[in-house]
Amino acid sequence: MPDYADLLFAIDSNIATITLNRPDRLNAISGPMLESLSQALRDADHDRDVRVIVITGAGRGFCAGLDLKDLVAGTGIGSNGADNLANARFDLANSPPIVLHTTDKPVICAINGPAAGYGMDLALGADIRIASRDAKLAAVFTRRGILPESGGAWLLPRLIGWEKAAEIAFAGRTLSAQEALEAGLVSHVVEPDQLMPTTRQLAAEIAANAPLAVQATKRMMRLGLEETFEANVHHVFLQLLPLFGSKDFREGVQAFVEKREPQFQGR
Repeated sequence: MPDYADLLFAIDSNIATITLNRPDRLNAISGPMLESLSQALRDADHDRDVRVIVITGAGRGFCAGLDLKDLVAGTGIGSNGADNLANARFDLANSPPIVLHTTDKPVICAINGPAAGYGMDLALGADIRIASRDAKLAAVFTRRGILPESGGAWLLPRLIGWEKAAEIAFAGRTLSAQEALEAGLVSHVVEPDQLMPTTRQLAAEIAANAPLAVQATKRMMRLGLEETFEANVHHVFLQLLPLFGSKDFREGVQAFVEKREPQFQGR
């Protein structure tokens, strides 16, 4: 297994758990963590034994955003200066927001504490978000002189609508876990000690289903965000044909006839 910097990676019962691991800095994003996060997501997506990915944070925070202390010290992300960044050739294909968005495996974010800036964008990029009552979502970008640079400008209006997204983003609002639930940004809010059990229970429920079908469903939902209904129906049909020929489809039908739980293999 690769040596991931500033994060932990574990696989158990078809569930890959990626834990941001700089608890002394509230898991603020470092350059090495960015590279490790992309690699861990790719590794989990390509591993046939993985059916669901969980992202969470170590300690009392989920992710405090980009490490501003490193930035001020001249060692962090973006510390080369605006001119150099403006003239750089941006190759974002392997950046965490793009990798997360194109990951076929379902991704659940277990928000264990404050998720600010980049941390909020990272959480929004997951398919499902479960929050501890201690969690907060902080859209602090405009308070720092920047914009939601890691997917949030695209994701937030699609998740909760333009007007509410505009209010949160323009005003730089910080939402409590309950406010995030009411806004539709998280699916569940639970007590801190129930965050990982609740997350793993949902992950296990998803992992028990036919993984090829789950992944195809996610791909078609993702495409559906940008294409017409007619185009999506055609694409869904093309995805359906190989599933009809899969061992999992035969197992699903046989299990239904025999009134038992199916045992899917991802084949």
